[in-house]
Order: sequence, then structure tokens, then C-alpha cells
Amino acid sequence: MRTRFALAAAAPAAACAVLAMTLASAAQAQLHDPATPLAVAAKVALRGEANSIAVREMRIVRKNDILVVQADMANMGRTDRTVFYRFKWLDSVGNQVGDGESWKQMSVLGLGQQTVKSVAPTSAAVDLRLEMNVEPR
Repeated sequence: MRTRFALAAAAPAAACAVLAMTLASAAQAQLHDPATPLAVAAKVALRGEANSIAVREMRIVRKNDILVVQADMANMGRTDRTVFYRFKWLDSVGNQVGDGESWKQMSVLGLGQQTVKSVAPTSAAVDLRLEMNVEPR
């Protein structure tokens, strides 16, 4: 009887926790441009507003035991945008691998698209984050 009561009492708490995680992930996904697929948005760390820049596609392959990534950024607006970006490479437990890349600057013309590329510094990298800051030109 006590076990049933404990499980019954734990069920609403578990449901609340699941709801809170769902709402938190939905709120985080809303920070990205709606044109960015959610699977790609999970790899993007946006600093500030997207300002009409969407990461439409991200291709990640392993060549010679090293991760290589290409990401397509599209400007959904008519005005030019300046994008500052860098890749952060992560190991199997989420720790940063290597010293980290420096920020790079790129212009994306109105209604245009640019592809950015990067190679992991070591074979220990198994995941990545694309950090971006988008400013009007």
C-alpha cells in the first residue's frame, strides 16, 4: 500500500518535471529563426537575436577519424547582415576540446546564403556547437 501511494505521489511530480523540460526546450528553440530546423538549432548557440539569419542545414562527417562540418547560413531578409561565428568542439562528456577557435566575421547579403566550414582540432571531438552573433550591417 505504501508503495502505491509513493508511486501515485511521484507521478504528478514526474509529469510536472517533463512539462517543465518540454516548455524549457520550446522556449530555447524559439530563440532561433523559425527557418532553422530544430535538429540544427540544437547545435547552434545564438548570442542575441537571429536578425533574419537561419542556419538552414549542417553537414557533419568524420574523415580520417576527424570531424568536419559545413553549415549553410541564409539571410531571410533583404538587408545585408554581419555574422560573427566560431565552432566549439566537444568530447564525449561535453567538455571543450582544444583551445577554441577565434571569432570569424562574414557578411551575408540580403536574401543570400553562405557556407562556413571547420575541422575539429583532434579526434577526441565527437560533437560541436556553432556560436553566432548576428548584427545588422
